[in-house]
This record gives sequence, structure tokens and C-alpha cells, in this order.
Amino acid sequence: MFGQKDANDPAGTYEKTLVEAFMAKYPDIKVNLETIDFTNGPEKLIAAIEGGNAPDVLFDAPGRIVEYGKNGKLVSLNDMFTDELKADIGNEGLIAACGDDENYWMYPISSSPFFMVINKEVFEEADALQYVNLEGDRTWTTENFVKALEALNKAGKLTGSVYCMNQGGDQGTRALINNLYGGKMANAELTKYTVDSPENRQALELVKKLIDDKVLEFGPEINAGGEIELFQSKTLSMSICWGTSAAKNFPTEFTQVWLPFPSNDGTPELEYLINGFCVFDNKDDARAKAAKLFVQFLCDSEEVGKANVLATGAFPVRQSFGNLYEGNADYELLTAFTKYYGPYYNTMNGFANMRVQWWTMLQAYLSGEKTLDDALATFQAEANKDL
Repeated sequence: MFGQKDANDPAGTYEKTLVEAFMAKYPDIKVNLETIDFTNGPEKLIAAIEGGNAPDVLFDAPGRIVEYGKNGKLVSLNDMFTDELKADIGNEGLIAACGDDENYWMYPISSSPFFMVINKEVFEEADALQYVNLEGDRTWTTENFVKALEALNKAGKLTGSVYCMNQGGDQGTRALINNLYGGKMANAELTKYTVDSPENRQALELVKKLIDDKVLEFGPEINAGGEIELFQSKTLSMSICWGTSAAKNFPTEFTQVWLPFPSNDGTPELEYLINGFCVFDNKDDARAKAAKLFVQFLCDSEEVGKANVLATGAFPVRQSFGNLYEGNADYELLTAFTKYYGPYYNTMNGFANMRVQWWTMLQAYLSGEKTLDDALATFQAEANKDL
């Protein structure tokens, strides 16, 4: 198998082997590698783009990539989305998430659901595991989620954190709040953000009460990266921003139990990750052509492509790559989670701005700075102003 990704290696170690292999195959093309971290990466990238120093190729998710494309920053990848590729992917929703009505902006390689995770030993010690469904798809209710939090708190354990320092991992807080009572981020047509609903109001009120009662932690000073590190170090008993990449990059000494988000009716609606590459328009046709070749090298061949899917820790978007995790019970569970995928609203117009409004709304309401009415009114007005 091509290469091995080890979480103990310095950032960029595995990616460097990919660059070296590509340049060995295409000696006339020079690739410079730069890695950006979870916390400061988005801001650093935006500064580079606005400063005219955008990279040629970026590995990211559709939410940001499609926004760059709509803003005229990217090269269209329509020529790469052949009938053969579309047939191999075989998922119209996933394909549609890679672009807008006119262009494909992201070339996908892998996908997986977002979910939550608990520390099994801590839950057992606090007698909270009785409220967790360990059978089948492991779906559970809001009522049992709250009971588990209360048991952990009674045992002197820190439960989880509603983090909101910035947009880092904000899908975790959105999934938690939307699922508690069946709320939606957007309308069915994906033309308007609809956070100010009776269901989401009820969820936000519950979360604030749990925070005020010290049953949940309020994290205005951390994002998901900090929350994950606190979970890994056993400071927190759970993470609401877990996924296959987090599981791969943040190994734990305790037993992880992967769970869908709790919901009032026991039927969750999950967000999901699509990993892929985009090509920035640096006004150089030769560079764009070389960048596309590099992307195809990373994604299409069985040897390199399969190794890179495994490096992301997710599932291949190409059906022809087969089951790369045969015999892995955790991944069999995630396969079951795919039936709970919700609408992919990450490519809506104004998504980037909505994310800013989301975490600022959480900060304002959960800190007590604003009432729920005021916080939601501001969110609705600001998130939808560009639509």
C-alpha cells in the first residue's frame, strides 16, 4: 500500500510522501507543500486569497470550497466530472454538494458522518451508561441524554462543552441543537436559514439551563479542536464533534463509544463530511492544468487513491474502491449512520456568513449577554441578508 499516515508524525509528513511521488512521476511539475492547522487555518487561508497568494490546490470541504467558487476564486472542474466518475460515485446528493447549479468546484475523495463520542469507562463509573443505547444503530433520546449528563454531573465528572470561540467544528454544536427537538437549519428549498423555530428555541433553552445548572460546560474560549483535546485528555466525558478523522488523529487510552446525536423522537438527522480538492484560479492556465493533474493523481488511482481515503479515515466516494474497512465494527456502525444523513445545506448562499452568525449567537445567548429573542432575531437578520 502506498504510504502510511501515523498520528505521531509531524504535520505534513504523509503529505510530503505524496508530493515526492507525484514529482517523481511528473518531474516537470514542482509542488510546494504547506499545511494549515484546525484553529488558525481558515483565517490564514482567507488572508492568502485576499492578498493574491492563494494556493493552487486546497484540501477542504464543500462548505468553504463552494463559497470560494461562487466568489470567482476557483477554476471550474466540470471537465473532471465525467460520466464514468458520476456513475462510480452513484450518489446524486454527494455529487451536487461539490458545486452549484453551473459548476463543480470540488473533486471529492471521501465522505463520512459527523457524530458524537463518549468515554465508556467514565460513563460506567458514573452509572450513566444505563441511559445510552448500545444496540443496533445506537439511537437515543433527548430525555436519556439529559439523564446521562445529570448522572455524570452528580458523580463529579465534567460532561461536554458547547464551544463557540469561532467557526472551528461548528457543525457539532449545530447538530446537537438541531437534533434535540427536531429543529432545522434551513427550509426544505435551502433558500433561507430557519434557526428561529419553536424546536430550536426549545433546544437552546434546554442547553442554556444545563449550562446554568453546571451540567454542561460553556466554551466561549475554545473551538472543536480544544474540545476534542479535552476529551482525549479525559477532562471531558464526551465530544460532540467526533468523526473518522478525529478518531484517527486523536487516539485515546480509554474505550470510545460512537453515538448519533440524541433526539426527542430517537431518530437523528446527521451532518456529514465530504473531503475533496479545489483548484484556485491564479490566472495561469498551465498551473491550473498541473493542479488538476495533481488532484487526479491523489484521488483516482487505486494505489494512491485508496491510501489517501484511508489517510482521511473516511469512506471512499468511489464505489469501485470497495470496502476498505472490512471487519471493522466501528465502520460498520457508521455505514448504518448514513441512512440518517440530513440535507446538505453547507453549499447554500451565505454559508460562510451564517457560520459567523451561529457562533456569535451562541456566545451572546449562552453568556446571558442577549435574550433568546434578541440573539435569534440578530441571527436571522444577519444570516439571511445575503439571500
